[in-house]
Amino acid sequence: MEHSLRRAIIEIVLSTLFYALFCLVMMAIVAVFVRAYVPSAGVVTAVSWIVKCAGSFLMPLIFVRRGRALLKGAVAGIFGSLVTMLLFAIVGGGFSLTALYLVELLACGLLGALGALAGGRLRRE
Repeated sequence: MEHSLRRAIIEIVLSTLFYALFCLVMMAIVAVFVRAYVPSAGVVTAVSWIVKCAGSFLMPLIFVRRGRALLKGAVAGIFGSLVTMLLFAIVGGGFSLTALYLVELLACGLLGALGALAGGRLRRE
């Protein structure tokens, strides 16, 4: 029991950290294009959502193993969203919470769960 709990925590932490790293790198790349093309704020928000959703699906797909994969993936997706929100607030100099952020948490949790489930089904253990 203790071993499986420790393994689950490691999977969640790895998925969360790489999710945050993925989002930071992708948003840095997006920032180059934003600076060059100056799109509207709606485009930047949509691209940010796409990056976060892709990260919340891909990282649990890679790092979460079978055994409560749905729960571990959902937790990793939600934690990843929280961590990236805090990192973006640090980089950007502040943050504001809106009702849309609750939708983002739910979407990231759902996509994390689906990614972990898909990873568990695709992986041979």
